[in-house]
Amino acid sequence: MRTFIKWAAFSITLLCVSCNSSNDGWVQLFNGKDFTGFKQLNGQAPFRAEDGMMVGTSVLGQPNSFMVTETEYSDFILEFDVLCNPSLNSGVQFRSLSTPDYNNGRVHGYQCEIDPSDRAWSGGVYDEARRGWLVTLVDNPAGQAAYKKTDWNHYRVEAIGNNIRIWLNDVNTANLLDDETPAGFIAFQVHSIGNNQEQEGMEIRWKNIRILTTNLETARMQGALAPEVNRIPNTLSDREQAEGWRLLFDGTTTAGWRGAHREDFPEHGWKVENGQLTVLSSDGRESTNGGDIVTVDEFSAFELSAEFKITKGANSGIKYFVTESEQPSGSAYGLEYQILDDSEHPDAKLYTSWPGSRTQTSLYDVIAANAKRTNGVGQWNQAVIKVFPNNHVEHWLNGFKCVEYERGSDAFRELIRGSKYAAPSYNSHGLFGEAEKGHLLLQDHGNEVSFRSIKVRELK
Repeated sequence: MRTFIKWAAFSITLLCVSCNSSNDGWVQLFNGKDFTGFKQLNGQAPFRAEDGMMVGTSVLGQPNSFMVTETEYSDFILEFDVLCNPSLNSGVQFRSLSTPDYNNGRVHGYQCEIDPSDRAWSGGVYDEARRGWLVTLVDNPAGQAAYKKTDWNHYRVEAIGNNIRIWLNDVNTANLLDDETPAGFIAFQVHSIGNNQEQEGMEIRWKNIRILTTNLETARMQGALAPEVNRIPNTLSDREQAEGWRLLFDGTTTAGWRGAHREDFPEHGWKVENGQLTVLSSDGRESTNGGDIVTVDEFSAFELSAEFKITKGANSGIKYFVTESEQPSGSAYGLEYQILDDSEHPDAKLYTSWPGSRTQTSLYDVIAANAKRTNGVGQWNQAVIKVFPNNHVEHWLNGFKCVEYERGSDAFRELIRGSKYAAPSYNSHGLFGEAEKGHLLLQDHGNEVSFRSIKVRELK
């Protein structure tokens, strides 16, 4: 009898092991008991294992704290459940890195956002300590509604090749194309609270953390996809082409561009190298080296997207509705999306009537930008200009809308009358910036600035 009992117990044990060792390829990333296979980086906010959960607690005076996998992953599908105090912000890093030569080992890379705030960008993609927001949810109301502030939320991160998709409670919140980092660790974040005593001791809880690294294509989540965001330099996806986008710079040639007030491209002052179109430095002198360049084509209602990278103290701009009719040489006139190093260039403090109207992303000398987030000198920033058929205009920087106005409205004309464009040399026809169509322009202001991923689509 004793032998039979031992054999029965052994058989049950084998059965249980078989049940827990699924043949579908999923692996538990966190064992629920301790932090075997993990290490903590950057801040010292406490993490603990409790009842099968990973629990992080906010603490005063610490930077962002990360519980990091010791293994790096390239292509995978990651799933987890999270319950975050509604007063906190958090995230889960993936394909992320910490190296001595980058910000003294600061964790950087892709982050799946956990955002209980009213902004509701949970499931977006933030590039931690690098490029900032890559995918917000401003154009995804279904995604914004998916997060449950006071309950558990289920996340699914699919990182397969250059395509990153995030699902939140079965709603696709992010559909990103990007090739910045092909592999890295996964990390769970307790966000810094600075010295906010009201947030001290609040918790973020994760459970059911598992990862799949095989048969990924067949395991992809099916369903309606979020708007696609393509951040692979100088490329167009199939979806972008179907939506009417086209490249204005292919990364290798200057096709589609010419010098302002001339038929050909400048012989000097600009270069194409490493997939970048760069205006060279000439001691800050405006349009005295290569000069401005304009698109061969003209546009009326359009959406323009471009990435730019400035050097210290640099000044440049993207102008639109440029007609070249006002004067035969020099910097061509047009409405200008300002590109500027606000901290170093003196123009940031200058204006005609409207303080701040010559700072980064502003409608130059007319409307000051607000709510802007710049990645700073030497980093890529994304500029977006939208001109709708009804003449509503928007300036965006790194996913944030910073300027909006109605071109041709009474309010717009009043602003122009208070700007430098009220001068007869700019406004000989009395309707500055109101041409029916015009060229797009990249400005030579005598400082080195690089551009890439310049693309446009016409709006109807």
